[in-house]
Amino acid sequence: MKPIPRRKFIRGTAMAGGALLLLPELKAGMWLTDQPSGNYFLKEFGIDETLCHKLLAKALSKGGDFADLYFEFTVSNYLGLEDGKVNQSYGDISLGVGIRTVKGDQIGYGYTQELTEESMLSAAATASTLCDMNATPVSDSFTRPKAGNYYPVAPDFNGIPAKAKLPLLQAMNQKCFALSTEIAKVNAGFSNSVKRVMIVTSDGIMAEDLIPSGYLYTSVVAERNGKREQSGWNLGGRRDFSYYTDAVLNEIADKAVNNTLKLFDAIQPPAGEIPVVLGPGVTGILLHEAIGHGMEADFNRKNISTYSSMLGKKVAEPFVTIVDDATNMNLAGSLNIDDEGIPGKRTVLVENGILTSYIHDRISAKHYGVEPTGNGRRQDFQNYPIPRMRNTYMLGGPATPEDVIKQAGNGIYVENVSNGQVKIGEGDFAFYVSQGRLIENGKLTSPIKDVNIMGNGPKMLANITMASNDLEMYHGGAGQCGKNGQGVPVSFGLPTCLVKSLTVGGTQQKGGQS
Repeated sequence: MKPIPRRKFIRGTAMAGGALLLLPELKAGMWLTDQPSGNYFLKEFGIDETLCHKLLAKALSKGGDFADLYFEFTVSNYLGLEDGKVNQSYGDISLGVGIRTVKGDQIGYGYTQELTEESMLSAAATASTLCDMNATPVSDSFTRPKAGNYYPVAPDFNGIPAKAKLPLLQAMNQKCFALSTEIAKVNAGFSNSVKRVMIVTSDGIMAEDLIPSGYLYTSVVAERNGKREQSGWNLGGRRDFSYYTDAVLNEIADKAVNNTLKLFDAIQPPAGEIPVVLGPGVTGILLHEAIGHGMEADFNRKNISTYSSMLGKKVAEPFVTIVDDATNMNLAGSLNIDDEGIPGKRTVLVENGILTSYIHDRISAKHYGVEPTGNGRRQDFQNYPIPRMRNTYMLGGPATPEDVIKQAGNGIYVENVSNGQVKIGEGDFAFYVSQGRLIENGKLTSPIKDVNIMGNGPKMLANITMASNDLEMYHGGAGQCGKNGQGVPVSFGLPTCLVKSLTVGGTQQKGGQS
């Protein structure tokens, strides 16, 4: 097939995309041909090995260590419901290629939305301006790496049709109102995307992937005696439509409504330095934000992170093992291949309390003389890859959750956090606790709210004194990790664990009403 200019291709697909969102009787993605992911860019856009070799040769025409091509075609859409009616319906299409030339830790980058040979050669020429040396040779042939399949979908999977989404949103609306007469307002939304990528490298890798992504969420407002509270929940990840069963809808609705109603009875805990128990699952965002970023290799290569000189040294108690993993089935951060063509894998960052690895892309891996960990990620073809987390979690310990809570004595139990801020270098953080409980005499008591917890990531890691055997992963799909202006989907996990001391911002007296 002859390469299609982006404007012409988008014109056709945008018309179909609008129909997808506004006319439920049409099938999702019916503008796409049913092609397996292994040859999609060849059959749709005529991107063959000869053309890829030519583009890479142009990118390395003035020298460089290596070059790569990142082809992307993404279709995403969203349907939202408010007060039982559709209030938002939109979609987006992204098509293009990013071309990178690398010399040491320096990057030359060009991209184009036009998949014509002329436009792509121009982007490659832009990338090549990084160097002014003799040309670097390109591999004569390309091989496809063996990779896992951590989000299996049909080869012709094109997304979830609006006619299927709308009944789910309507059912969610009804379920939430049915759970309590105090529910005054319900918002529900269903977001999903399908991304096709192809990565071709100058050292002979050609890899393709078909990546689903999405989530179903609801947010509710409840009213009691003139007072209003709000909360929400979502579930999703890298899944097709079969995941969104009635049981999943019930779980989302129950969580959103129950969390909201608990807030009417919530108090503020006392302020100060007190023991904090992090509950399982979603609180793993603290591990991600306050600790995980500090283990990304670019921050360490540049001596920004506290962990820059800590490889091989103790950073936590011996029962602590932290993993960054691409191989969890269907989670938001799972990857068959990363955005540099490296197969997804499981990387142990901290083993038995010792820092054993950073999170690497190809540039940092070469700098440290190690293999890439499959963490080279980018938001889209307009951005080059950098070291990013995938699914980051801490393994469980030998205790029970009840043991951990009892050991805390008097403190707080954190169920969910939001609106966090982190200083990557120092690791200082502050997070808002949106759901939690008081711990009094080793037992969970009153719900709490309007609380901030503050501390230092590396210090918090060192101060984890107990972990239970209930590791839980976050199964939401709405989480986006931001770094250098790029957002990518991630997940995280944590067992119930005790942090010896964190700063809690609440009232000065125990049990103060908010």
